[in-house]
Amino acid sequence: MQDEVEWQVWPGLVPYEQAVQAMEARVDAIRAGTAPEAIWLLEHPPLYTAGTSARAEDLTEPDRFPVHRSGRGGQYTYHGPGQRVVYVMLDVAARGRDVRCFVRALEHWVISALAEFNVTGEIRDGRIGVWVQRPDKAPAPDGTLREDKIAAIGIKLRRWVSYHGISINVEPDLGHFGGIVPCGIRDHGVTSLVDLGLPVGLGDLDSALMRTFGGAMARLGNACTTA
Repeated sequence: MQDEVEWQVWPGLVPYEQAVQAMEARVDAIRAGTAPEAIWLLEHPPLYTAGTSARAEDLTEPDRFPVHRSGRGGQYTYHGPGQRVVYVMLDVAARGRDVRCFVRALEHWVISALAEFNVTGEIRDGRIGVWVQRPDKAPAPDGTLREDKIAAIGIKLRRWVSYHGISINVEPDLGHFGGIVPCGIRDHGVTSLVDLGLPVGLGDLDSALMRTFGGAMARLGNACTTA
């Protein structure tokens, strides 16, 4: 099925409302059988989005950037230049009807793509997204290694077709996360591939995502129940 997925790289900075309207139209077409599944790779201008679990107190600078209410899962997140947004319009019904497993497969997809740059991404119970340990930073007060978030995940389903998706920090201005509590988590930071010292561009990441997608979907079909 993954061979039938249509990939599209959107040029420039795509307005958030435009992307959401296009996604909703594509989801309806996928459900109607008039368009194939799709993965869109794009960037947004600086903005914050609020998921269905967003708390008002986590928007610490409400006037800093436009704030968009989103129907995706999760809390507040930032989108902006240098961040690869990956919108996934996939038929979850045809992929097992297990939303939790589907999200976990997306996490492992990101981990596989990061591994192509020798970055070890990890997942944590109770914290959706992908994290990297930071031995270069001072330990946490309890002595454990610091961890920074490198990728956020939040999806929505319409008649079992997913939309919204993933954001991966390549080289965004990390200071722009300062206007929110990212994903409601106060005791961890955010990072990017360039912040980790890697000269990686958006095109490099796109190629890695395309190479590793098939394996992630195979894992969803064959081994996700053991995750």
